[in-house]
Amino acid sequence: MRLNFRRFDLKLAHSWRISSGGNMGGVTTFPVALLELSAGEITGLGEAAPSSRYGENVDGCLDFFKSIDPSRISFSNIPGSMEYLYSIAPGHFAAKAALNVALLDGASRFVRQPLHEFLGLPFREQHHVTSFSIGIDRPEIIREKTLQAAVFPILKLKVGVPDDQANFTALREAAPDKWVRLDANEGWKTREQALKMLEWFARDAKIQFVEQPMPANSNPADLAWLKQRSPLPLFADESCLSSADIPFCAGHFHGVCVKLVKTGGITEAMAALRAARQAGLKTMLGCMIESSILISAGAHLAELADYLDLDGNLLITNDPFSGVTASDGLLSFVNSPEPFGLRVRPKS
Repeated sequence: MRLNFRRFDLKLAHSWRISSGGNMGGVTTFPVALLELSAGEITGLGEAAPSSRYGENVDGCLDFFKSIDPSRISFSNIPGSMEYLYSIAPGHFAAKAALNVALLDGASRFVRQPLHEFLGLPFREQHHVTSFSIGIDRPEIIREKTLQAAVFPILKLKVGVPDDQANFTALREAAPDKWVRLDANEGWKTREQALKMLEWFARDAKIQFVEQPMPANSNPADLAWLKQRSPLPLFADESCLSSADIPFCAGHFHGVCVKLVKTGGITEAMAALRAARQAGLKTMLGCMIESSILISAGAHLAELADYLDLDGNLLITNDPFSGVTASDGLLSFVNSPEPFGLRVRPKS
């Protein structure tokens, strides 16, 4: 097995800010690590999109990749390969996600199947709709971004800051009838503040749900208190890293947001999604700022999710790959340049 990797800076179409980002001006680039695993004529693609929220960064991913013995991983033995990768060091979930995605891409390419088929899942065209995210900004910029996103039927607004009400009002001026999801990214610090904001937003009849209203390290009793009183469904994001968190989330949220970079890849993401449904939770597949590698990987799991937020590649201007598309919000592989694996190809 041959292993190649590199850093790549994704360029954002708009300055990006969330309540927990710590950068008041927002960011304009998001660094990722791109990876190739090759054996013979088969190459699997992977991507790490680490988040500082979980103590990870691109340099750490690259260091992890350097520590790997490529002879210990194989397209023909993915469970054994992942066991080896998890034995190297704890954590490093974004890096392990990149390797897991690349292994599965190569394995499904080898048997000439799309990844979802290799995983035993269908993919229904004209069925899976992603939301489109709008980061925190000034109300006039929120309005402009909303108008630019006119083709998307579902919007997701980042909240969790003092200007929440003004920002949402600006969004509604530009899109009075669209379904909207809210993502507080742990921004409301007390249960009373969170409930007050939830009650204000609930006056709008077309709010689907709210992600992570309070910090993940909040007193569990406060999270349970909020769930009991919330007029809107609450989804765990930062509180749900893997399938091991599902029992806790079932007692404190109505649903969970699963991301490949949090779980360590497709294999554990599938386990988390299935465990969540078994526990009676609603499920959403989410993403970071990502290229078409990770977004396409998530799209192959769409049948396991009630909701999709796979728009990271739509927020950037220099995606180096072609894969799943999202015309009018509908995820599709119809025009994919590759028939097998992730159905992703580098742009020429």
